[in-house]
Amino acid sequence: QVQLVESGGGLVQSGGSLRLSCAASGRIFSINVMSWYRLAPGKERELVASIISSGYTNYEDSVKGRFTISRDNAKNTVYLQMKSLKPEDTAVYYCYVHDMGTAYWGKGTLVTVSS
Repeated sequence: QVQLVESGGGLVQSGGSLRLSCAASGRIFSINVMSWYRLAPGKERELVASIISSGYTNYEDSVKGRFTISRDNAKNTVYLQMKSLKPEDTAVYYCYVHDMGTAYWGKGTLVTVSS
């Protein structure tokens, strides 16, 4: 089993920045994909950003140029640096990792952007 612990959420004003972290622990074999998803009220869950072990990244269109995903493989940790935040970024952000064919989800961290 792999456990994921997210941190870094909170309340920020529009235009502000936050950095989310997600640390994986437990029986880790080889984490390939590390991602951040978000779930906003009244909306479906969406993929925000992903990074694979090679470092290749991809982003949801609305966050391109504002969010940066990165990972520290030695620490099994993934980060999401969020800048120029907008009220529409308000959501619960979930960490997701894929380890040797098994997917794991964090419990989520709330990001609230006030206008």
